[in-house]
This record gives sequence, C-alpha cells and structure tokens, in this order.
Amino acid sequence: MDDELAKADLHGRLRQDRRALLWKLDGLSEYDSRRPLTATGTSLLGLVKHVATVEAWYFGAVFDRPSPEPLGRWQDSDGGDHWAHEHETRDQITAFYRRTWEHSDATIDALPLDAPGRVPWWTEPHADTNLFLVLLHVLGETIRHAGHADILRESLDGRTGLRPEHEQPINEPARAAHRAEIERAARSASGL
Repeated sequence: MDDELAKADLHGRLRQDRRALLWKLDGLSEYDSRRPLTATGTSLLGLVKHVATVEAWYFGAVFDRPSPEPLGRWQDSDGGDHWAHEHETRDQITAFYRRTWEHSDATIDALPLDAPGRVPWWTEPHADTNLFLVLLHVLGETIRHAGHADILRESLDGRTGLRPEHEQPINEPARAAHRAEIERAARSASGL
C-alpha cells in the first residue's frame, strides 16, 4: 500500500472519530456533560479533555513539535485531564480539542509515516517509534474513548450512533422489547 494513501485513510478515520466524540456532547446540559457516570468518575466532557490532552502530547512533544497548549510535564500528570474542573467550561475544553486537532493535523501532514519520534513514557525498546505507530495508537485511543462516550450518552438519554445524520428516532417500546429478549436469553442460558 502507498504510504500517502495509508496516511490519508488513517488520518480520515481519526478526523471522523474526533467529530463523533464531540457530537456526544450535543444537546446535553452542563451538568450531564460533566457529571461522573461510572464508578471511576468517567464523564463525557472528561473523555473529550483526556483525548485532547493525549493527542496534544503524541503529535506534539513526541515529534519535537510541542503543542502550543499549556500541558505541563507528562511526568507530573495527576489524572486531572480525565475530568472537567469547575472553572473549565465546556466551550473551553471543546475549543482546546479543536485547536489540538489543528496542531496534530499539521504534524501528520508535515511528516512521512516513517518519521521518527520518541515517546518517553513508553517502555524500552518501544519508546523510539514513528508517525505510523503513533497515528495508530492515537486512533485506537480515540476510537476506544468514543465508544465509551457512546455508551455513556446512551445511558443518559438513549441517543446512540456515530454521526447525527445516521441517528434514528428512539423507539422506546422496541428497545424495551429487544432488551427483554436479551435478558430472557441470558437467564435461560444461565439456568436462572
């Protein structure tokens, strides 16, 4: 496969999943976008903030193209990138993510897939890497967290999907019947 075609395909998928992650915030109240929805405190806005920070580090410092955003030192990370603090607005966090896209996109566009990079938080001998492997890693992180966001959003108001143009109206009776069928099958298979 041609490197430029591979890079374009991977970059296109990253762009698609970035938009999907941000879409999960559409129409939510300030509270619902930032409240903890899991036992570990995961929130939708926290996922966006975390993915933005991860992307800023990987497409910035790893390729000696530091992010213009204030990130602090990776060694000092205290988990604060996993949730939205009360002084941070949704607009600030989503704008940070969009600015990170611009910086990351410039890095991806400027470098060939075999461009060397160094990820100091990866163990040896993997710390020395290249754009291809970092792009795969960040894409995996983004897809993973977009999936988390999809489940969290469904738990809030039932909305699911990858993009707004593919969203179907929620049919509560059909969903309830489908869920009941799955529950029945689980109980039957378990001997309950």
